[in-house]
Amino acid sequence: MSDRMSVKPLLKWAGGKRWLVANHSRLFPKEFACYREPFLGSGAVFFHLAPQRAVLSDANVRLIQCYASIKKDWKAVWQALRRLERQHSDEFYYEVRGREFSNRYREAAKFIYLNRTCFNGIYRENLKGVFNVPRGTKNSVTFVDDDFRSIAAQLKKSKLFHGDFSTNIREAEQGDFVFVDPPYTVRHNNNGFVKYNQRIFSWNDQIRLRDDVRLAAEKGARILITNANHASILDLYRGIGTAKVLSRASVISGNAGARGNYAELAICVGYDADDEETERDMFESKHVRRRLQIA
Repeated sequence: MSDRMSVKPLLKWAGGKRWLVANHSRLFPKEFACYREPFLGSGAVFFHLAPQRAVLSDANVRLIQCYASIKKDWKAVWQALRRLERQHSDEFYYEVRGREFSNRYREAAKFIYLNRTCFNGIYRENLKGVFNVPRGTKNSVTFVDDDFRSIAAQLKKSKLFHGDFSTNIREAEQGDFVFVDPPYTVRHNNNGFVKYNQRIFSWNDQIRLRDDVRLAAEKGARILITNANHASILDLYRGIGTAKVLSRASVISGNAGARGNYAELAICVGYDADDEETERDMFESKHVRRRLQIA
């Protein structure tokens, strides 16, 4: 791991893990060889840990292209974002949303601009793969604490690629740390399907993921999984790791009254978490299993 200061993520992302970094950083192992993250999103954990070596991937190709452009020339992206900021308005938002720039740095700036000004920072595509989130209420496009230089420096220590989660996890070796934060599909929720960019993340994907985690652990990798606080997830990972229920605040709902505290699972595989609140293996807790049981 690095002794460098953490960098603030560029993006707001549904299911982002800034709350995990802020409240449960002791869940992360202190030492590891290579950091791997197959569901990158905003990269909150990656930027917090600031590893010396990392392999980062995501199924969202535009997200990976954005990070790759910053890694190559952060100044060009920053300058393009400032130009978008100067023209920002409701009408301009929809004009930019409907455009594709041939210049990779302008396209990366567009991605950041839309993320910061769309409704609740949600990333959503239609069936044709076109970003279709409406304009939100936020007007800030750049911030005083933006640090594109440091983000680029951290990304230069990383390999970035677009692809299925399985590739990244299956390449894990002994001593690697893999942070796994998939879409929170459960067995009986909406028939076990959650929209994942242009495709569906199904319960079968959760099973594939579990199998990949098991194989990586057998090779000596350490894995931290965050997932839904649900009996079907506990059953899925039974016998593979140790689990803890974590509380977090929801900020995604457009209705402030619908926001509140929710629980998620953190499952450590291949190592013992140094979190001071970890008391027991949740897989063996009858109380927790009763509370999570589906009615």
